[in-house]
Amino acid sequence: MIIFERTIEKPLKNSLFKGKIVCLYGPRQAGKTTLSKKILSLFGNDGYYLNCEDARERNYLVIGRPDILKNYVSDKKIVVLDEAQSIENIGQILKVFVDTYPEIQLVATGSSSFELANTVGEPLVGRSIDFFLYPLSVAELILAYGQQEVVKNIDNFIRFGTYPAVVASSKKEIENLSSIANNYLYKDIFTFERIRKPKIIEDLLKLIALQIGSEVSLNELAQKLEVSRQTIERYLELLEKSFVLKRLYSLKRNLRNEIRGNFKIYFYDLGVRNYLINNFNNLEIRNDTGALFENFFIMERIKYHHNSKNYIPPVYFWRTYQQQEIDYIEEADGMLKVFECKLNNKKHKKIPGLFLKNYPESNYTIVTKTNFIQSVI
Repeated sequence: MIIFERTIEKPLKNSLFKGKIVCLYGPRQAGKTTLSKKILSLFGNDGYYLNCEDARERNYLVIGRPDILKNYVSDKKIVVLDEAQSIENIGQILKVFVDTYPEIQLVATGSSSFELANTVGEPLVGRSIDFFLYPLSVAELILAYGQQEVVKNIDNFIRFGTYPAVVASSKKEIENLSSIANNYLYKDIFTFERIRKPKIIEDLLKLIALQIGSEVSLNELAQKLEVSRQTIERYLELLEKSFVLKRLYSLKRNLRNEIRGNFKIYFYDLGVRNYLINNFNNLEIRNDTGALFENFFIMERIKYHHNSKNYIPPVYFWRTYQQQEIDYIEEADGMLKVFECKLNNKKHKKIPGLFLKNYPESNYTIVTKTNFIQSVI
């Protein structure tokens, strides 16, 4: 199977042995284990891989007893703790270990930020460097296949997503997506949150999958699923923190008629989205191609920022009650980068005059297939 070169590999390597724990977050099956083992291999016998989901190896991670893990790894210089979110009190365990044995480099991977981040975050303030690994970005696909081949296959990446196993498979995309969606995607949510009715999450995702690119109503979702609004909000939070969904909130600054407090939801991987609604049809015969292209572009911008700067600027969409709308906005250095997604360039769309008047510090780009690559790398 092809081993993809990941953009964050070099900055992650450069962060080693700086007296901090390196935390690598991202969805399951995105390549965290492969990347961490690749880095570990550079150190030969000086490295050790510990699978935190293995009950035997979990016994070496005990709160308040860093000596147990130290004795186990002996004189190793670097230790990978894979799927560290499965360890109770992992944040405190890592904190005590790095304080006691700062000469040993720890790399902790986590497929769910709600478990690893919440238990790691506060204890490791100032002690960790965080990286995020998502399904393959367009830039990483170009490294593997070349720009011409990627451009030619953009429609397939939109249909089947960019999980490494899916991209590398030969005519087994749906089979691999089924495995990811059914065996990995919600594993942490069901395990750690003890969800009593997992079918509600699955039904919720199917409803959201039909609304990408549109504003979402919590009340409507709650009514259709016959649960409380608070339950919907909690499930959305879990799905977001386990890298399934991304919420985009509305920009609201100057105008009384700007939509306030609303949000849209996008999928980190469109293959998963299309699997949920069982639609892998060619884009030419679908009625959701515009929303798919918008979702794909927004996720690629997020990957770009995390991969190149390890930071995502504040991001928004914009709409008024008069239906003036902008798909995607980034705020950085006192400027607004404004993007309007058009699957083709037959119909050019101008920036709404009301927006330009009130946000003159904006830079505006219409994104089509023609300039898509240049907009995300």
